[in-house]
Amino acid sequence: MQTPFRSRLIDALPFWLSLGLVPLAALAAWRGGWWFLLMPVYAWYLTTVLDSVLGLNEENPETETPETQLFWYRAITIIWFPLQAVMIFGAIWYATRSDLSGWEKLGLFFGIGIGSGTIGIVYAHELLHQRNRLERWLGDLLLASTLYSHFRTEHLLVHHSWVATPRDAVSARYNEGFFRFFLRVLIDCPKSAWQAEARRLERTGRSKFDGRNPFWRYGALQLAMLALALILGGWQGLLLFIWQAFIAVWQLELTNYVEHYGLTRKYLGEGRYEHVLPRHSWNSAHKATNWLLINLQRHSDHHYKPDRRFPLLQTYSAEEAPQLPMGYPAMTFLAMVPPLWRRRMNARVRAWRRQFYPEITDWQPYNRGDLPMPRGAL
Repeated sequence: MQTPFRSRLIDALPFWLSLGLVPLAALAAWRGGWWFLLMPVYAWYLTTVLDSVLGLNEENPETETPETQLFWYRAITIIWFPLQAVMIFGAIWYATRSDLSGWEKLGLFFGIGIGSGTIGIVYAHELLHQRNRLERWLGDLLLASTLYSHFRTEHLLVHHSWVATPRDAVSARYNEGFFRFFLRVLIDCPKSAWQAEARRLERTGRSKFDGRNPFWRYGALQLAMLALALILGGWQGLLLFIWQAFIAVWQLELTNYVEHYGLTRKYLGEGRYEHVLPRHSWNSAHKATNWLLINLQRHSDHHYKPDRRFPLLQTYSAEEAPQLPMGYPAMTFLAMVPPLWRRRMNARVRAWRRQFYPEITDWQPYNRGDLPMPRGAL
């Protein structure tokens, strides 16, 4: 049952929880030492504690809410790039001129990377799905600040089309550990994104090197970010920028790993797979984490309706979509320890199979990922 949408600033403020990372980054730069730990504590552990206290939010807002009522929700995603740019490049300028030791600088940019990954790439994900030109540019800038611009192409042209099939590199396979998954996506996804853009251009009779290939824009934006880091902080500033980008990408791919682990679309034969459904993403209604990650945990609905803005995303019951036992921060912690992850999640994957696909008796081809590529995939 849907509930009336609440459009006031006071209703949107919980989704502005990410702003707490900005003063924490400034405090960590100023005080040095172990103060950088406040950023992961805030992003990971505070939200997990709040999830246990506040519980679940299972309300579903009216999906036909006009966009004019979403202003205060959209605003946080629009203002985040300038704030993140100040955090990254302001910290590079300050840290390379300060008395901070080497490990203090690494700690500071570890914390900043959590902000640019846990928050920045999540916001970029929301922005790149929109038709508004400003929002799409802001999404590109956020991705460039983590040196992961190809994510836009890979996500829109590959992941959403082929999620939960062998074609999608970021759909983690059953029993696949995170570290193997992480290495695989770092290698496969840039190549996959390039091939997707090349094929799109070739369908219109253009070369893959045509100026319309967004990889030219991706490269220019990333080079501009690297150049700015070098100008502000020299080689040390450049290395600190790359360090925070790596931490951001690690955070993104931990989330990707959790979102689809072990879930597969049914193979129908002759290279055809069933249409993507809410059951093909893990759903989570944990309240505080959905505030911090702007409803990213309502991932089942995002894949079902990719153009739906985050305030209007719906949550699903266990009869419609598989449910995570905890919010993303706690689940990504488990993912870093593969034996703990498998102990917690493999039984859930098997239960999902029995619930939604009792007719499938042999899951080995799905486990190995050696089913045929989807018809029409690269």
